[in-house]
Formats: sequence, C-alpha cells, structure tokens
Amino acid sequence: MTGRRTRRSRAGYLYVLPAVLVFVAFLGYPLVQTLQYSFYDWDGLSPATWAGWSNYASVLTDETLREAFGHALVLMVFFAGLPVLVALLLTAVLSRANALRGMGFFRSVLFLPQVIASVVTATIWVSIYAPDGLLNSALDAVGLGSLARVWLADYATALPAIGFVGTWLNTGLCLVLFLSGVGSVPPSLFEAARLDGAGPVREFFAITLPALRGQIAVALTLTVTSALKTFDLVYVTTSGGPGNQTKVPAYEAYHRAFGTGEVGLAAAVAVTLALVILLVTALIRRLQPKESA
Repeated sequence: MTGRRTRRSRAGYLYVLPAVLVFVAFLGYPLVQTLQYSFYDWDGLSPATWAGWSNYASVLTDETLREAFGHALVLMVFFAGLPVLVALLLTAVLSRANALRGMGFFRSVLFLPQVIASVVTATIWVSIYAPDGLLNSALDAVGLGSLARVWLADYATALPAIGFVGTWLNTGLCLVLFLSGVGSVPPSLFEAARLDGAGPVREFFAITLPALRGQIAVALTLTVTSALKTFDLVYVTTSGGPGNQTKVPAYEAYHRAFGTGEVGLAAAVAVTLALVILLVTALIRRLQPKESA
C-alpha cells in the first residue's frame, strides 16, 4: 500500500514538473533577476555598482516617480471604481427584467473591448480625441464647440481622457461578471421580495448586492490590477505627456530602463509596483465571502 502511494506521488510530481519548469524559466528567474538589479546602479552596458537601498529611496523621494504612483491611483478610479459602479447600476436594472431579447448579443458587444488588442484600442481613441476627431466634431454638432480641445495634449484633461478609456474597457467586463452572478440567484428570491413590496433600491441592497460579493471582488482585482500596470495605453496615446501629467509606474520603469539608462532604478520601480499590486489584491480578497466548511 505504501509503495502504491509512493508511485502515485511520484507520478503527481512528474505531472507538475513541466509547469514548475516553465514558471521558473519565464517568471521566477526574471523576477529574481529584477530584484537583484534593483540593488545596483547600472546603465545596462557598463559594470554595475552596488547601490543598496538607494534605488528604493529614490522611488520615495523622486518627485516624478511619486507623481507616477499618484497618477496610477487616479486611474484606479476610472479603471475600477467607475466601471464597477456603472456595471452594478446596469445589473440592478437588468435584474428586474424578466427577460431581455438578445442578451447574449449585448453581452458579447459589451465584452468586445476586452478582446481587442490594447494597441488597437489606444490608436482608435487617439483618433477620437484628435483636434478634428469624433469627440470634438460631436461637441461642435450639438453647439458645445467651446468645450472642444486637444484632449490628450491638455494638462487638465490628458489623464482623465486616458482614464475614460479604461472605464470604457472595463465596464463590459464588470457587467458580464455581475450578470453571471445574478443569474445564479434563485428567481424565487426576487419574486418573494417583489411580493413583499420591495422596491428596486431595497431589492438591490437586500438580494443583488450580497449575492455579488464574490464577483465584485474578482472585478476589482482585475480592474485595479489593469489600472496599476497600465503601460501600452499611455505609451501609445501620450508617451507620458504633456510634461509628466500621464506618467505611470509601468511607463516610468520602461523609460528609466531604456530611455535614461537607469536600469537599477527601473527595476526598483517594477518591484515596488509589484508589491503595491500584491498588497491591493490582498486587501480586495477580504471582500470575498468565506467558503463554508
């Protein structure tokens, strides 16, 4: 019996071994190497010199880097907060409808931004925000031409403009998650609440919202992570401009490594960003309902 268990455990290790090797080769080793680089001053070419914690001190004291992390927090509002709120509102409305023809089609359309390449999405929105683009043309058409501007080159609107793209991207994802969660709630609960005279608001807070705790946690995890690690959207639309108004940590890590030759500082920014993402993700996981034993 013991020999059989030993053979089974060995077979289990053999099944897991390829995954472990892939993880070590493509994720584990680069992570360790990045952590190592973060303790050195290195330009990528000349010999590296030991820097200790000075790169991490620079992350805290460098004004541009502090602003970059602050911009990431602003993007969290657009990438996570607004999509979750809008999706919850739409879910509350749709959950009171007994049926909606073409729901599968609408779900596919709403989820479509998630399957479009980020570079393509960014390029489309650059044309929308252009001086002669769709947004300014629409404002002119309704008599609000005075509000038209170069949205991605204006210091006041560049970061919110990028954030709105994130709202557009993630609202459909959140809505699909929430509709799936509502679909698992027994219809009898909604019927009983309506028979008791519960209105839309009471029904939402008494039934819909508690049932969606798990989906909200998943949605926040995905959207907050996408906000914190945003790079391609910023790179294509503004390249961190105007000035430093749209620089974010991921873009700064790239710029410091390949633009200014500060590989050690770039690695420290990347490690700090990873730690922030892990911390925020751990806090969001507290929203998930505890599984019953």
